[in-house]
Amino acid sequence: MVFLVGLNTNRPAGQQSDLSRIKAWWRTLGGDRFAVLPPPTRGRYTQSDGHEDAAEMFATRGIATDTSFAYWHWQSHDAFARSGELTGVLYLHWGGDHATVAAGLGEGPPGYRIVDNGPRGAFQLDRVTVVDADGLPDPEDTAGVRQFLARVGEPRSRSTRATEYDPLTAAEERWLHDRLSGPVDLDAAVRFTAPLEHRRALTPDETARLLSAWRETYAGRLATWRGWRSVLPALLRQEHPEAWEVAAELGADAAYALAAHPSPHSLELLRAWALTGDDGAVRGWFRAHHALREPDPVRAAATLSEELTARTAPETAQTGLLRALREAVTDEPDTRRSPADAFFPQLLATIRFATDDRLPRPLRVAAAKAATDTADRVREAAGRLTDTAAAAEALAAVERYETARDDLLAGTGPDLTGYEGGLGDIYHRYRALTPSDVQWLRDRLADPSTGVQGIAFCLELLHAHGEAAEADLVALLPRWKKELTKQYRTTYTEWRHPLVTLTCLAQDLGHPAAETMLAWWAKPKPLWKEPVRLLTHLGAPDEAKAAELWEFIVSGGHDTGHLMTWVLLRARLDGTHPLHIAERLIDEPGIRPYVLHRVLIGVADPAQPLWHYAIDPRSHSWWHRAQEVADDERLSAEARAIGMKAAREHYVTRHPDQVRPALTEGEVKTAHAWLEARADRTAAD
Repeated sequence: MVFLVGLNTNRPAGQQSDLSRIKAWWRTLGGDRFAVLPPPTRGRYTQSDGHEDAAEMFATRGIATDTSFAYWHWQSHDAFARSGELTGVLYLHWGGDHATVAAGLGEGPPGYRIVDNGPRGAFQLDRVTVVDADGLPDPEDTAGVRQFLARVGEPRSRSTRATEYDPLTAAEERWLHDRLSGPVDLDAAVRFTAPLEHRRALTPDETARLLSAWRETYAGRLATWRGWRSVLPALLRQEHPEAWEVAAELGADAAYALAAHPSPHSLELLRAWALTGDDGAVRGWFRAHHALREPDPVRAAATLSEELTARTAPETAQTGLLRALREAVTDEPDTRRSPADAFFPQLLATIRFATDDRLPRPLRVAAAKAATDTADRVREAAGRLTDTAAAAEALAAVERYETARDDLLAGTGPDLTGYEGGLGDIYHRYRALTPSDVQWLRDRLADPSTGVQGIAFCLELLHAHGEAAEADLVALLPRWKKELTKQYRTTYTEWRHPLVTLTCLAQDLGHPAAETMLAWWAKPKPLWKEPVRLLTHLGAPDEAKAAELWEFIVSGGHDTGHLMTWVLLRARLDGTHPLHIAERLIDEPGIRPYVLHRVLIGVADPAQPLWHYAIDPRSHSWWHRAQEVADDERLSAEARAIGMKAAREHYVTRHPDQVRPALTEGEVKTAHAWLEARADRTAAD
């Protein structure tokens, strides 16, 4: 018996592709208070790009700015193969009123369905498929197989310690085993091994045959085959004699599997990888050491911390060890509680570790850094405890931490090698630089191991605050031609490409290297530099540079910081605050409003301009600047209204849980009170 869930839309030769069908349906959408953006190009890569495209389309076509809209971006477009076949879920993003968008999209085109994930999620468009009485697809139905694997691959629960899956039915397990029978096809097998091994159901025969094909096909590059993440745990679980040889060749990526099977052999491998600073290996090393040799987690962490220090492991290794220690001594967050209360045990443990004399100083420093911005959250959560003794102890821990914090954090800074968004999250901490901040930033620039991202971050801060010196330039001169002339995307950062900033510094200092750098910028290649070349005009500004920048701006070329540069340049030439330069451009022909609005907020503090190409609604920095513009009595009503609009749209009141670092409840209440006190201005806007 076959249950018809929808239509099997596998496309016979000569018929339209999925992409053509969806585009044809898409062109029929739109109406009162709802619009759809055209299908994307590579220029619309993220949700921020989609909202920028919507603003531009509304302005061009005279569409009301409060119209709701839907779109997909280039990352979503990866759901289509080159042939136009839909090979994954197509995520449809949106802006405006959720109910209006849901009504505008409807049920989707014939043969497809739309899943509404609610006001906090994207809509999903996918094909409908046929399944049998056991809920299983025809193995030849690629869309049905994909959807089945997505269903059985979805965890029932996920935590830092384990991921659990619902058991398979007998029919489901038999269907998966059938896919692995016969000659081994590694490319196909990778999809079916995971759901089986998630339930520890790969058989010894399947594992042995997969291992043989894997080692033969991927000799010398075992990690290239994605299926190893299922086969290695099976080898370890089955105590296969080749498991350790395979694990050693895979390297630190295999740490999670070895940590789940602790043994003297796994401990040896994990230790070697951990000493390189690999985060997963450090955490796995702790788990194995804790399980095998030291049942007390604090003593286990202290021992490993001392060895990391003695072996001069990278500083980030202590951070990984801290996370592992915290996971060992606290329960998983209770998602049924408010975010502040759910993570209270983890936050409090971190604060306690910062002053725990049983731990070596490097680990306490890591804890002090991790606890930054959390003391007030712990205070709030402690105030809600019904156990008065526990509340008093938590508050005492906060007091101890705040007493020791400055000493522990002196001469430290963020991880410059991690996710660049994490650096953006803490940018507001550097709005004013302390002497120790300046020294740390300079030391990082002088350190040959600091990479391009770290150089960009540190040099921008020093230069913007007027602290960059000739010594910083000289430290980087040996590296600029070989390292800083490489492409580095800064679209979503608060800093410029480091060679832009370095060129500006060289010009400001009148250093002979400026001429050489400008000659390099003037050459036609590499092509990546052309969109940001004019940003170097901020160094040693003059009227000719201002004129060239302005000509580009009004030409309608893609803005990658040009208007921001011109405003800051003009302010330097005129000896006035850049806010006043920016406000004069309101309603100026040729100036795109959404670019100007971002620039107006971004230059609120010229000692630390915000170079992100859009107003970041999750950022502390952008929230504070929007407030300052809205409240600046020196500005026109139009300029202040721009600040007010940015503040209203910020996530600090709309989605406070998405602001990073996390807000206290007091900060959220203060933000609401600030907006309510200006409700008359909001109504006037």
